Amino acid sequence: MALSDDPLRLDERVAVVTGAARGIGEATAGLFARYGASLVLCDRVPTATFPADDGIENRIERIVDVRDSEAVDALVGEAVEQFGRVDILVNNAGGTFAAPVLDVSDKGEAMLVAENFTHVTRLVRRVVPVMPAGGSIVNVTSIEAHQASPGFGIYAAMKAAVESLTRTLALELAPRSIRVNAIAPDAIASGGEAVARQELIDSAVPYEPVLVPPLGHFGTPDDAARAALYLVTELARFVTGDTIHVDGGNWAAGGWRRTELEQQ
Repeated sequence: MALSDDPLRLDERVAVVTGAARGIGEATAGLFARYGASLVLCDRVPTATFPADDGIENRIERIVDVRDSEAVDALVGEAVEQFGRVDILVNNAGGTFAAPVLDVSDKGEAMLVAENFTHVTRLVRRVVPVMPAGGSIVNVTSIEAHQASPGFGIYAAMKAAVESLTRTLALELAPRSIRVNAIAPDAIASGGEAVARQELIDSAVPYEPVLVPPLGHFGTPDDAARAALYLVTELARFVTGDTIHVDGGNWAAGGWRRTELEQQ
């Protein structure tokens, strides 16, 4: 099958991106817009500023806490009312705090489960019935889904759950010709990454993450966004149930680090 002249174009496709006002979500929304997608964006921060529209008028921007099932239903309903369908879903929203598992309260654990796992299953169940053949779901997990994560145990367990869910959904939705993949970022220079690193340093956990990945420098939210763009285009038409590690080699390194490098 021959590629189109520009296989990255997303014209006439409708993309829902959660957590779209910051970091990877913002970069993903901005990149999708530049390649022609109509956008349905949400973030829970009341002061959220979504990426510039780049001339794309077909977009919905709402302040939505993805843990609120009624708000999520309303957002998807509005998307269907305006656009008639959803072609792409990027489950990016999530969050955590640093604490040993024994120090996490029941309330804190419930929050981590809802914010990093439950809302993903809810959005998938709501979106798939209005997603046509050829649709694509991208779940943003983390390197923590694939390794131990002292200080972020519940968060890591939920990201691992999403990674497992990604593979199962890939099989369950294959008869609908809907592809499901994940990206697992790490060492992405952003406000959230910096805060989480400092929280871990300040906590009682006697571990710290590798400072600089094997490539010798940090990545940016744009690096993760480009992986998401690849996964939702015809370039990845035969890719499903997979995870792309966007981490400068950290997962491959398995804890090894280049000792001669200074942070670049």
